[in-house]
Amino acid sequence: MELLNASLIDWSRGQFAMTAMYHWLFVPLTLGLGVIMAIMETMYVRTGNEQWKKTAKFWMVIFGINFAIGVATGIIMEFQFGTNWSNYSWFVGDIFGAPLAIEAIVAFFMEATFISIMFFGWKRVSKKAHLAATWLTVTGATLSAVWILVANAWMQFPIGMEFNPDTTRNEMIDFWAVALSPVAINKFLHTVLSSWILGAVFVMGIAAWYMLKKRDTEFAQQSMKVATVFGLIASLLTIYTGHGSAVQVAEKQPMKLAVMEGLYEGGTNEGLVLFGIPNPSKKSFNDGEDAFLFPPIKLPGALSLIAFYDTEAFVPGIKDIIDGGYPKPDGTTALSFAEMQSKGKAAIQALADYKKAKKDGDDASAAQYKETLKANFAYFGYGYLNSPEQLVPNLSKTVYWSFHIMVYLGGYFILLFMVMTFFAYRRKDLDQKKWLLWICVWTIPLVYVASQAGWLVAEVGRQPWAIQDVLPLQAAVSAVSTQSVVITFCLFLALFTALLIAEIRIMLNQIKKGPADSH
Repeated sequence: MELLNASLIDWSRGQFAMTAMYHWLFVPLTLGLGVIMAIMETMYVRTGNEQWKKTAKFWMVIFGINFAIGVATGIIMEFQFGTNWSNYSWFVGDIFGAPLAIEAIVAFFMEATFISIMFFGWKRVSKKAHLAATWLTVTGATLSAVWILVANAWMQFPIGMEFNPDTTRNEMIDFWAVALSPVAINKFLHTVLSSWILGAVFVMGIAAWYMLKKRDTEFAQQSMKVATVFGLIASLLTIYTGHGSAVQVAEKQPMKLAVMEGLYEGGTNEGLVLFGIPNPSKKSFNDGEDAFLFPPIKLPGALSLIAFYDTEAFVPGIKDIIDGGYPKPDGTTALSFAEMQSKGKAAIQALADYKKAKKDGDDASAAQYKETLKANFAYFGYGYLNSPEQLVPNLSKTVYWSFHIMVYLGGYFILLFMVMTFFAYRRKDLDQKKWLLWICVWTIPLVYVASQAGWLVAEVGRQPWAIQDVLPLQAAVSAVSTQSVVITFCLFLALFTALLIAEIRIMLNQIKKGPADSH
């Protein structure tokens, strides 16, 4: 595979990142708001209270607006695997394409089928049939997330595959290993639960705005009660899945964990950074600069405990991962970058020799080269890297701050949900707590910041890999002109910005109209 210039790689990365970040503005609200509106409709069916129907229909309109824009951005994002990352698609399309195909065939069609009943079937089907359509629409959206996250998790932890040197492709040998990967399961749970938090904060903030305006009081109270409890439960469950993510990252992506914590030299009884400011002057793992501007505040032993369930466990830093020689949890000793690079180059050369031997009809030599390739394939991607610095994500400080901002905001959301649940259920004067209601309103942008930060940690933190340890970005990108990528980047940026502005305006207009005008 031909290695292409850095400018093309950077613009291709930037285009995909921009598309994914715009798409991720819409997906969490779809997943979170969908469950909340389904709960509200369930309350209507159980109680027969028309106000619950009115409340559910209002949030259903908001859901529909957001859902439509999310679909548009998602389709464009998937096209980029063929246009900008064709080498990637060729190399692993047999595996990566399977969950995406299932997502389109099963989940997307499920959503498309039942969403029409949900929006237009209020007077055409029974209450219970309509409620079933609503829950099935939400289930379809969640199943869509399942298969997309299975594909994403496979990029983070490739499993259930075997490389075929005759086709130069990775082929799936165990579908269930891919679908039920521990990384996929935890990623799905953490992503969906965090989306529920976003949906809860969104509903809570809008309900608070109505209370401040002293409008549609019963609607606002119903929305507040559902959102606060739902958000609190989701937040507490997210702590568990967040811990699961840390364990998976520590085991399978140690460089990501090191960058998340700004850890250059690891050790046993390693502390978790509670607060620290990375040194902007530090440019490399071996430049002699301090990692932080001042000694960070750490919780002793917590990082070792969280990552490996043992305060005395060794947590490698960036330098340790590059130098190798540290003990791994499975009892083996970590290889250095130079050793992994050597094995990667051996795998790449063995592939070239195998193809030549097959072409020449030398089956004995081909079999020997195939064994060499198989023995070193786990490090195949390292053969495309030229220096140890390439192993460190080039936006490492962005990953550090994204992780810590996400954690800080997560703690804040839990506290806010606890306070708002108390006032929503135990106090009758919530509409008099204007300062608290304004906090709810202004928390809406903060929950989007936390959501985007989580995406940055997951995706930027695994760089330089398109597929962890197997395929780096420079071997995955398409052989297209940089200019064409720049042009499409600008076009997509303008299009997505226009869609976002349109969605915000439509939503604000609908919110100003209120639930009385939601039909």
